[in-house]
Amino acid sequence: MNEEFCSYQGYLLAGVDEVGRGPLFGDVVTAAVILDPENPIAGLADSKKLTEKRRNALYDEIMDKALSCFVARASVSEIDQLNILHATMLAMQRAVEGLSVQPEFALIDGNRCPELSCPSEPVVKGDSRVAAISAASILAKVTRDREMQNFDLQYPGYGLAQHKGYPTAGHLEALRSLGPTPLHRRSFGPVRTLLEGSEDPGW
Repeated sequence: MNEEFCSYQGYLLAGVDEVGRGPLFGDVVTAAVILDPENPIAGLADSKKLTEKRRNALYDEIMDKALSCFVARASVSEIDQLNILHATMLAMQRAVEGLSVQPEFALIDGNRCPELSCPSEPVVKGDSRVAAISAASILAKVTRDREMQNFDLQYPGYGLAQHKGYPTAGHLEALRSLGPTPLHRRSFGPVRTLLEGSEDPGW
């Protein structure tokens, strides 16, 4: 990976990313990672561009080699209460605060930063540009995907193991026929419309 942020070399740097802003179901999951420059990890990349097998292997390697890492979340009720943007910022804040080693600087995937106790900077497409953010994206995605596998057993019929809660045609059809579970986001349009009882939800 071609690190573009040389001005922060020498700082104890945390990368932060999230998974799950778009789904209709489940928490938004975030991770913060401080990599060990003495213990490099080969093959870090945007988690969405890696195979599931490769993500799982890197997950174990990151957990083993990182100086510090922490996975956090904002719950469905927090998403519905705060909105998805503010809930994501809260979850990112929790991820950084949960690190056993406090970073001197944080690079955040995206175009805005949460309020942190250390200086921070947003990096658009950071998960493919900064190794620590890539590592965070892998931890967050593997964590959330595994949770969706478990929720698929708890809430059969929705296809959660396949679509991970995103609004696919199959998920929307399951919502129509089965109704929302307690972990569907009530503030998101398709779920809200269903609960309002519209005869033509416009999905």
